[in-house]
Amino acid sequence: MDETESLSYRMIDTTARLKAFLDKLEGKPMVAVDLEADSMYHFKEKVCLIQIGAEGAAAVIDPLKVEDLSPLKPLFKDPNVQKIFHGADYDVRSLHRDFGIEIENLFDTQIACRFLGMRETGLESALSNLFDVSLDKKFQKKDWSKRPLPEEMIEYAAKDVLYLIPLAKKLTRRLQEADRLFWVEEECDLLSQVRADTGEGEPLFLKFKGAGRLGARNLAVLEALLQYRMSLAEKKDRPLFKVFSNDSILKITKAKPKNVTRLSSLGAMSEKQIRMYGQEIVDAVKSAYEIPEAELPTYPRKRAPSVSPKVPERVQVIRRWRDAKCRHLGVDPAVVCTRSIITAIAVKNPKTPEGLQGVEEIRNWQCRVFGEEILRELKKMGRK
Repeated sequence: MDETESLSYRMIDTTARLKAFLDKLEGKPMVAVDLEADSMYHFKEKVCLIQIGAEGAAAVIDPLKVEDLSPLKPLFKDPNVQKIFHGADYDVRSLHRDFGIEIENLFDTQIACRFLGMRETGLESALSNLFDVSLDKKFQKKDWSKRPLPEEMIEYAAKDVLYLIPLAKKLTRRLQEADRLFWVEEECDLLSQVRADTGEGEPLFLKFKGAGRLGARNLAVLEALLQYRMSLAEKKDRPLFKVFSNDSILKITKAKPKNVTRLSSLGAMSEKQIRMYGQEIVDAVKSAYEIPEAELPTYPRKRAPSVSPKVPERVQVIRRWRDAKCRHLGVDPAVVCTRSIITAIAVKNPKTPEGLQGVEEIRNWQCRVFGEEILRELKKMGRK
């Protein structure tokens, strides 16, 4: 890891310093990026630090102090500069949500690890396995929105980004040797286009696990409780799970308590929570009972299209091929073909490469590498 030992970092808390740092990145072909956020501590999560590193230059940017972060946009949009992340999904969504930053030429080292067949793909495991480096994760769950930040927390934040470029270089070489680099490049290009889900105007129960199994009246109760929790979390500036857990919400929904005594008997909330919020929760339940039957919510369900009785058999054929291919390649089955893609292929039953390319979700690299084999398996089945 000699490439990281000579690197130091600077703390950036003004737009002027940010511009000066970006000048130092001119001509750098690769920059490493990481974020720290406060989703564990606040109702509306936000990016609290942006770490950027390149060979010979590294910085920890404080977006809570830098008034104008727009100078970052050209860097992230520049197709000639590769942006290195590890597990970029959350970061890509957050950068666009908070700052309108779009990314071109992204390389995700976690995806690279998966496509090389590594069982443990976290950054800590990757650095330990490939460089014998141990990361200290003691500040991982701290509140990054607090100011001033202790120096040791800033150093902790800087360390992850300092290792990413050497990691990306080593993984890239291995992908090239395995002829899988273009697989990862396409996946990373698609990843760079993900965006945060606002969910505005939709019922909250649509994102609640288990809601699809509830009846209409219970759905109304659930929605009332979720709306109450949302307003309380916003008022207290706390994440939803730190107000009431989903398990508590579901238990109350199913019991539909009409008084505080009944609510207390459920064991879904602490005595302190009962004292503070019990009556309001009961009132929310009662409000759901006042909704007329004709106006009760329903869980939207997609009607399954009629499909050929041969589809399950095709699924099994493609899955057997996929699993054998994965054992040969030494990768997780989802790398070669996910369950949803297998089902889509089985439903469409393509006969030609063009037909296979028309399957929803399938990647170009999958068609190029495995297309002939998939079509051959389907054709063999057709002869039976």
